[in-house]
Amino acid sequence: MSLYPSLEDMKVDQMGRAQAQLVNEMIASQGGSAASAPPVSDAHHAPPPYPLHPPQAQAKSGLALLYPALDDYMGLEFTDDVIAANMPEYLPVAARQSNGVSVAPASGLSSVMPSGVVAPLSGSSVGLYRAQVTNAIREVTLCKDADGKVGMRVKAINKGVFVCLVKKNSPAALAGLRFGDQILQINGVTVAGFSMEKVHDILRKCSSNGISLAIRDRPFERTITLHKDSTGHIGFQFRDGEVTALVKDSSAARNGLLIDHYLLEVNGQNVVGVKDKEISAIINECGQVVTVTIMPSFVYKHMMKQMASSLVKFMDHSIPDL
Repeated sequence: MSLYPSLEDMKVDQMGRAQAQLVNEMIASQGGSAASAPPVSDAHHAPPPYPLHPPQAQAKSGLALLYPALDDYMGLEFTDDVIAANMPEYLPVAARQSNGVSVAPASGLSSVMPSGVVAPLSGSSVGLYRAQVTNAIREVTLCKDADGKVGMRVKAINKGVFVCLVKKNSPAALAGLRFGDQILQINGVTVAGFSMEKVHDILRKCSSNGISLAIRDRPFERTITLHKDSTGHIGFQFRDGEVTALVKDSSAARNGLLIDHYLLEVNGQNVVGVKDKEISAIINECGQVVTVTIMPSFVYKHMMKQMASSLVKFMDHSIPDL
């Protein structure tokens, strides 16, 4: 079974396969040997889809054992009742039904992609690869800059340690750390229950290179890959960063974008705290393919309430390098 980052990619691939099948049938009818359909080039492979509902920890994963299940984020409990009342589309059953639209891009254009994933339209989009979402625990290696800093601030909330600021062009930004990520370990030391001051002190005492962090991604975030129409529109409206309406028969409607979700990134560029006019300008400057990272409003508002809103203007809003 082939998987696609967008509905448009699926339609184009199906048309290509149908055309190849017709050619093969014509060759066979003329007495020639029927050639198989041309293989899809690895250059057009898109990253694999991932479940919308945050996965349960794998039994054999050492890092996952630190947090056996994603049932709490900054004091917000993700029980089935809470999810059903505030964002029912993210219940496990609904998530499995919607599993084929969102994608978790890999770390670079040269990454090896699964052979079953096809993206004839989106495969060359750099933004698709910048929007890195794993919905899992990942390891990040940091260094310090010339001033001996890593370029981030953290905040301790409900015994967890969260990234509340990533400075532009800092080592933390270059390593892919993002606002709202949770730090589980620093150089193998579990930081659950540590204060903000203690974590900052640990980072100050670390050597200049090879600082290892175990990071848990922001919960319930996902990416949607959209394609502009002939007028340059992708088909949704937003206000204060929140998706409020979808245009009928647009790429946004076809590919499962949802209202009551906040925009976190556009083609991997952080837009948290960015004014609507500036977000529109970023989208307009994108090519034909636009990948947006979104989060349910229920989770986003809780996250912003817990963080220091005054730091938003100091966030890294630059275009990430691959």
